[in-house]
Amino acid sequence: MEDTNDLLLCASEFIKDRLYFVTLKTMTKPKSTPNTHYFSIDDELVYENFYDDFGPLNLAMLYHYCQKVNKKLKAVTLRKKKIVHYTIMDPAKRVNAAFLIGSYAILYCKHTAEEAYNCLTNNPDSPSFIMFRDASVGTPWFEISLIECLSAIYKCHKLGFFNFQDFCVKEYEYFERVENGDLNWIIPGKFIAFCGPYAKFKIENGYPLHAPESYFTYFHYNNVTTIIRLNKKIYDASIFTDAGFDHKDLFFLDGSTPTDSIMRQFLKIAENANGAVAVHCRAGLGRTGSLIGCYIMKHYHLTAHETIAWIRICRPGSVIGHQQEWLEKKEAYLHSLLKEPLQAHNGKPVHEYGIYSIIGRPKTSFLSNLKTAHVMQDNVSGIMHCVDGITLDDHASTSTTLTQGDKLNQIKAKRKRLPTNHTSLNTTSRPSTVVNPYLRSLLQTRTQKSTINTLSGNKEKDSTKRLLPRSTTTTTISKRNNWLVNSTCEPSHRIKSTKPTTRLHNINNNTSSNTRVTSMSVSKPVTRASIKTSCLTETQTTNASANNLITQPQRGMNMILRSADRLYSSFYEQFLA
Repeated sequence: MEDTNDLLLCASEFIKDRLYFVTLKTMTKPKSTPNTHYFSIDDELVYENFYDDFGPLNLAMLYHYCQKVNKKLKAVTLRKKKIVHYTIMDPAKRVNAAFLIGSYAILYCKHTAEEAYNCLTNNPDSPSFIMFRDASVGTPWFEISLIECLSAIYKCHKLGFFNFQDFCVKEYEYFERVENGDLNWIIPGKFIAFCGPYAKFKIENGYPLHAPESYFTYFHYNNVTTIIRLNKKIYDASIFTDAGFDHKDLFFLDGSTPTDSIMRQFLKIAENANGAVAVHCRAGLGRTGSLIGCYIMKHYHLTAHETIAWIRICRPGSVIGHQQEWLEKKEAYLHSLLKEPLQAHNGKPVHEYGIYSIIGRPKTSFLSNLKTAHVMQDNVSGIMHCVDGITLDDHASTSTTLTQGDKLNQIKAKRKRLPTNHTSLNTTSRPSTVVNPYLRSLLQTRTQKSTINTLSGNKEKDSTKRLLPRSTTTTTISKRNNWLVNSTCEPSHRIKSTKPTTRLHNINNNTSSNTRVTSMSVSKPVTRASIKTSCLTETQTTNASANNLITQPQRGMNMILRSADRLYSSFYEQFLA
């Protein structure tokens, strides 16, 4: 590669004279030349680990990578250049980069998994790729290889599990987040894995803990008919059943493996369900992934490691510790239950529409709203925590020891959240002068900008009024309140007191002062309509001693803020529901 020959460790050619994958000996970024374009994703697409796990990268990241490569190959400015995806010697980054370009070769260059893997390893100078591991800490006893991950991509694409020509990546990224439900599709039209709901919706440490109602809209829209709970009872199952869902309980200990009886019951429930099945345990990772894996091995005859690879690509962190060993032991038995597995015929996949399909579901504003939502890639590389205190028993509700699922939930919740709130999905962002974010959704009107300009002009013209400093909480609330009143009330509705002054008596020091007072009262929840119809009375006075204007802190403002907080929380919960 021209000037990089002395820095090059190994190289692989995926498209002749066009697309290459190379490993460099140095951390220095190579410079593109007139004949070669270099790019790297090592610091762009970053795995969000739980403990010592580092990959494989999830399905959304694979989608973004494929789009990036396709764009470069089609770019007019690069049409005569060699496109080189480079990585460094860091073992984790290198194997993830290899997974991405190997998967691209399978999906767009029509390679088999073996051909893609051989292309990555046929160079004699190429170091071995490290094995992916489970979401635990310490010595990795339970691993899967790069070739097994590539094989999972190859087989699941052939089966129609996913199709990047019809894939709503925004939906994947949005609902994967803890604050938006923490759920992932595993098999199209059949299985969703999600985090265990709580009895009631609440905010804990700044993050929402979802109630069953939070999932109703999404589940109904995607024809989910059955809920399977694998952990202890935290919510009342009747909440789901009253909403029209079937609800089943198949409890076994956190971090453990199911009995053969539970496995058979799970398969029977899933096979008899009229629609999709949503499965959860505490975190929706270990127990949930293990049982969904049983269904995949029985009906599609994937190997245990291919099954685990696919589930982790869809929902990273799934199948933990000896649950992997348990699936390996069940592989032959589960394959024997169905002699003719589901498979593609004449190039036609088993599933016509893959997970997160756009055209495979009814047209609705539900998905179009997600397309306008801003979803940010976290780029969080490493949230390391000790596993001291993990226990397999989550049955005893009185115990204060965190279970494995509890710890995984905490780690996932500490990752960066979306920079925008849910109220922005259906609105266009406009400039706002409101400090409190909970009031922003109430006050974003089309006339807001012109109103602010008018108010600014009035402040400049009125030389008798002095702007107060913004450094104190009291004045910030006062400014916010004045904007709220002046921008929503018609001038003809404002009521000015005829009294020149109002005398206030200080009980503590038995003194009196003439002070300008703005009073407000709120008897109903705050809405745009109620604000417009409830214009506030102003009583203006002059301070006799200092001859300065002072705005007394307004007691009613606290009521407005509290009311707005309740309104926002209610709207937030309704949106998720």
